[in-house]
Amino acid sequence: MQSIQERESYYKQGAPWLPDDIKKEFGLFNVFNFNPGKNGNPPQLPYSKKDYYKITIIKGSGSCIFLYADREIEIENYSIIFSNPQIPYGWSQRENFSDGFACLFDQAFFHQYGNITNYSVFQPGNNIYQLDEEQFVQLEDIFRRMFEEIECDFIHKYDLLRTLVYELVLYTMKMKPASKLSKQPINASVRISTLFTELLECQFPIDDIHRPLTLRSASDYAKNLNIHVNHLNRALKETSNKTTSQLIIDRILQEAKVLLRQTSWTVSQIAYALGYAEVTHFNNLFKKYLNITPTNYRKADIV
Repeated sequence: MQSIQERESYYKQGAPWLPDDIKKEFGLFNVFNFNPGKNGNPPQLPYSKKDYYKITIIKGSGSCIFLYADREIEIENYSIIFSNPQIPYGWSQRENFSDGFACLFDQAFFHQYGNITNYSVFQPGNNIYQLDEEQFVQLEDIFRRMFEEIECDFIHKYDLLRTLVYELVLYTMKMKPASKLSKQPINASVRISTLFTELLECQFPIDDIHRPLTLRSASDYAKNLNIHVNHLNRALKETSNKTTSQLIIDRILQEAKVLLRQTSWTVSQIAYALGYAEVTHFNNLFKKYLNITPTNYRKADIV
């Protein structure tokens, strides 16, 4: 798998059909339309993590394969696709599809406006939605409104653009995700491990002390993945040699170190944001696994 693909690289390599004036803009938000097959050369978007969120609608005249985490999903006709920076994805075109629209943005675009990853369309198993022609036209209208707003000089245009992104998300959440998957060459444990990792990473980064982690235990994750907790533990033990609880704690501690070093939040605020109602429990966990208290870690010169 390739390394994280930055927005500029995507514009230059992954989307050669973009107009020059759009290629020059690498802000927190952008929107474009495209016609991948117009030059007769079906493009390939490399399978990798990207550093942006992306919402794409496709008006199909054939089919293509969307590579998402451990899955290969055949897309035909009209579809909308949601992708995020935590999950590697790409696509390989089989036949020409006529055109579509996409918008790119990062988490900072929604700073203090909520956590976009909390919405189900950016979480495991809910990323591809098939559309009928009427639905495509309605979503297409939202993208056209994005074009109008991004070109205007209204001082609050990005607030309007955020609203339009939410409109895409909420409109789609009323529908059921597509489930047509190709045959999978990997075993069930790898699949479960991948879906667990997706779900775990969807909770990070933490950027709001008032929105604590909602999934804290192995049973929380098992419930969301619709499997028994023992099944989840066996799968993760097979693929990572760690228990579900160990993997959750490792990720929480990783985030805790970032928050201690890069924010001015108090230890109590960080503990709450990470799902600990009592700061003592957080302090004990941190010291148990890292042999240092959160306060001393913040003061120390430790990478």
